[in-house]
Amino acid sequence: MQLKCIVLTIAFVASFTAHAADAMTGKDTVARAAYSLIRRILPERLHNSFEVKIIQSANGRDVFELYSGHKKIVLAGSNGVGVASALNYYLKNYAHCDISWNGTNLAIPDPLPSVAVKVRRTTPYSYRYYLNYCTFNYTMSWWNWDRWEKEIDWMALNGINMPLALTGQNIVWYRVYKQLGFTDNELDNFFSGPAYFNWFWMGNLDGWGGPLPMSWMQQHEALQKKILERQRSLGMTPVLPAFTGHVPPAFKKKFPNALLKQTNWSGFPAVSILDPEDSLFIEIGKLFIREQTEVYGTDHLYSSDTFNENKPPTNDSTYLCRISHQVYQAMAAGDPEAKWIMQGWLFHFQSNFWKPAQIKALLNAVPDDKMIILDLWSENNPVWNKTEAYYGKPWIWCMLHNFGGNISMYGRMDEVAGKPASLLGQPQTGKLSGIGLTPEAIEQNPVMYALMLENTWRNKPIDVTAWLKAYVLRRYGAYNTDAEKAWMILKNTVYNAGVSNGGPESIITGRPTFAAKTVCTNPVKGYRPGDILPAWDLMVQASDKLKTSEGFRYDLVDLTRQVLANYADTLQRDFSKKYQEKDKAQFTVLFNQFLGVINDLDTLLATQKDFLLGRWLNDAVRWGAAGQEKKLYEKNARDLITLWGDQDSRLHDYACKQWSGMLKGFYLPRWQQFFTSAIEALESNCPFDQKAFEAKMKAWEWQWVNKQDTYSEVPVGDPIAVAKRLHGKYLACMNKYR
Repeated sequence: MQLKCIVLTIAFVASFTAHAADAMTGKDTVARAAYSLIRRILPERLHNSFEVKIIQSANGRDVFELYSGHKKIVLAGSNGVGVASALNYYLKNYAHCDISWNGTNLAIPDPLPSVAVKVRRTTPYSYRYYLNYCTFNYTMSWWNWDRWEKEIDWMALNGINMPLALTGQNIVWYRVYKQLGFTDNELDNFFSGPAYFNWFWMGNLDGWGGPLPMSWMQQHEALQKKILERQRSLGMTPVLPAFTGHVPPAFKKKFPNALLKQTNWSGFPAVSILDPEDSLFIEIGKLFIREQTEVYGTDHLYSSDTFNENKPPTNDSTYLCRISHQVYQAMAAGDPEAKWIMQGWLFHFQSNFWKPAQIKALLNAVPDDKMIILDLWSENNPVWNKTEAYYGKPWIWCMLHNFGGNISMYGRMDEVAGKPASLLGQPQTGKLSGIGLTPEAIEQNPVMYALMLENTWRNKPIDVTAWLKAYVLRRYGAYNTDAEKAWMILKNTVYNAGVSNGGPESIITGRPTFAAKTVCTNPVKGYRPGDILPAWDLMVQASDKLKTSEGFRYDLVDLTRQVLANYADTLQRDFSKKYQEKDKAQFTVLFNQFLGVINDLDTLLATQKDFLLGRWLNDAVRWGAAGQEKKLYEKNARDLITLWGDQDSRLHDYACKQWSGMLKGFYLPRWQQFFTSAIEALESNCPFDQKAFEAKMKAWEWQWVNKQDTYSEVPVGDPIAVAKRLHGKYLACMNKYR
């Protein structure tokens, strides 16, 4: 008996030692990933100035601690995201630095500021979600590993732990359908081009912008493996896609008894969707999950949106319940631990269809612990408060903010700063479990994303005024009264401009017209354009002192861009009035002033890398291995931001861009042709024929889409000097709008 106890004791000690060793190895791996992030972000002189520690989470919630140790700053976190968040907290609040897409300030003091009192933060949110399907095309279509690496670091610094991860999915679809017996020829008209994957993944279109080269699939399989490895090493749990029923056009031929329905989206040809009640649905769903897991691994989180901007064939609750059950079973067949991450967008987009009975049927078919809902547009059009907090499902409060990658100063600061924390612990919010960013595009309005992510480690609403003062200091690297005053004006105008479908576009980027807006271009603003002019004055006044700041240069250019775009909208209303009055002389004067603004905007935006068409096009071309691939990728890049589809596309100018190159190379020629046609009609005493003009423009735009002329990706000119010159040139003209 004594011998048996000794043996058991030895076995227990050996087992405990092995588990402890595993735990230490795990902690060491996490710490190494965190150290690598520090080395990527900070100047080399500071690489050994920080110590990393891995600590316990608090009741399953991520934690970070920050304090001064023996000659080092200690960054402690429950995982790599926690450690990175501790670093970001230190950089923002002690070193007064800022890291963003549009200008970074890493002028870290030497010696490093000490942390007098230990800081400890626990996030109130289990999930901090990031990305929208659309982001992968409107912004990320041409990203390489260098750009992805920077973004993943930015995610970690800002506490994001649940990123959508869609890169490299086509190779999975390809292998699954090859297993089902489809030939390469049958798949050629299935896969979209690289700028349209998002809508392919969501089952909106087939083949547009293709055929997709195998080299692209293979390159992006390798890229996705790097992305996932890095995200997981830092403690993130990526969300991968699941099967939604989208099948190749040849599916009916291969499986003649399959239950298929045809869906149409935004004028594109019909797409085949396999009915979830068909036995093949679960079989293919299982194949997809298993193939994807073999290639990319899994964290058991899967995105699936079966009715994205497409109405179900019936509102029968029993049918919707069965469909939802089958969709989840297709995931669970491949991964019994699967959780369904579903966008709540459909309940807003087709609210006339999705009434309480239909929503309950769709949601209640899946166990509460197996589904999480993204309240996709919480800051403007929340759905949680119309569905009793999604009838018991865990859900995430999200800021959508941007549509189509349009360039416009816009946001709802007060809502973003106050709402998430105010909902914590409230009975009516049910299982509020996280916050998220779900923009259709990024790399614009960095202040809104910084503000939203400030919620990650707070359980109280943010004082926007105090936060903005600190933001201006760390973004520009110096205290400046004029800049601070300017931001207080912007806070109360462009950044609290009310509910709208993203920021207002400028009529410049719409297909030329005498109307105040077009189908996809709405310049209506939630503020008086003259109200932001004092902010422009103040930023120009601050420019001599802050001109070395990357963030300031971007912000001054962006504000100048917004002021001039607003002025162009005013000129368009003025010249339209003169045209209706048949005042040719004044119409011509005002129209030429309008064209002058477009030219000046192009010159201004050419000074900043963030606003260059050449960067977007050249990044696309660089992915091509040969001439035909390069042409295909460039055509994709040009088409998405102009016509979007073919010459008759309903979505033309939806993804418009106020970029240097776009203004002089695309929008200006369109308006010049408009002027010529308008003058001809005026001189002939005939009504202007908008339909005939648009038909002409469709052909011209399609020619532009198919061109390969080059645009610079290198900034030209001094942004401060150009902004100051334009301020002097236009100030007198604009004073009447104050």
